Amino acid sequence: MPEYKLAVIAGDGVGPEVVAEGKKILNALASQTPGLSFTYTDYPWGSAYYRETGLMMPDDGLEQLKPHDSILFGAVGDPNIPDHVTLHGLLLPMRRAFDQAISIRPVYLHPGVNSPIIGKEAGQIDIVLFRENTEGEYAPVGGRLYPGTPHETVIQTGVFTRRGTERIIRAAFEYCVQRNKKNKVTSVTKSNAQAFSMVFWDEVFEDVAAEYPQIETESLLVDRACMDLVRWPESFDVVVASNLFGDILSDIGAVVTGSMGLAASANINPDKEYPSMFESVHGAAFDIAGKNLANPLATISAVALMLEHLGETPAAQQVEAAVARSLAERKVITGDLGGTASTTQVGDEIVRLLGEG
Repeated sequence: MPEYKLAVIAGDGVGPEVVAEGKKILNALASQTPGLSFTYTDYPWGSAYYRETGLMMPDDGLEQLKPHDSILFGAVGDPNIPDHVTLHGLLLPMRRAFDQAISIRPVYLHPGVNSPIIGKEAGQIDIVLFRENTEGEYAPVGGRLYPGTPHETVIQTGVFTRRGTERIIRAAFEYCVQRNKKNKVTSVTKSNAQAFSMVFWDEVFEDVAAEYPQIETESLLVDRACMDLVRWPESFDVVVASNLFGDILSDIGAVVTGSMGLAASANINPDKEYPSMFESVHGAAFDIAGKNLANPLATISAVALMLEHLGETPAAQQVEAAVARSLAERKVITGDLGGTASTTQVGDEIVRLLGEG
């Protein structure tokens, strides 16, 4: 097994706390798996760095990250710095520069976790959401004219390329074939109102779907998809959506499966030319930062996604099993799930379960 070089950006708020637990899990796996090892390069980038330098990361930051096998990311955001500064200064440049076009966000209701939707049982919600991650509605195209005047005009342009759209849709179908559960792909659109971008999206979806006749397909308007996700989440299998729609739907999915503290995300460079990035979805959570209260399971699940991407499938499965067992047993869980355990105690519990095999 190789030694994996990991870039670690703990970032803001609870990021350093949950990332420390992610590294704890990796170290535990390395200690019990002959030949498996990790080296870390920690980068102090984020809002604190911005206050010191005026930048979220240095000008050569992307070059510093490029040689690594993967990036483990904590959180970004600060209540005293505009979100567009923190996001566009750190997270989005990495996604774009490293062509992390495929965002994968599992949405699963674990045993031991209660959904806010009454009557949903463990395993009944089991969705994998594919989000286009580098273009679409979040493309950095637009501008402001005549600021501060009565004629002020703002333009924000979505960018949908055939390459990018087909790539994310095909990735969803390929995953659905491998997953082999409900064998269904749902496309999320808004072609009744967005007559160019979403009509194009629908056309590409139909073209790709024709290559997978064994897969059931449906196309839902985004408002309908949001409604169905909170009333009939069990109807979904694999979902594919644009950057904006996927962002919204994946956060709804995190809530309906019990907690944002369980939601992990993979930002995949499909050609493996650049490092992919793995993170929790919950954000910086400054209200509990530094208090050892944050749920680290999202970051630990992101570690499992990273191990799977690196080809360390047995190790990934070990982590997934330990997370599932800890939730089912409910002996050591954080406050967001109704428990009293600390961030570090949850990490220690996962290490203990890994040791038991």
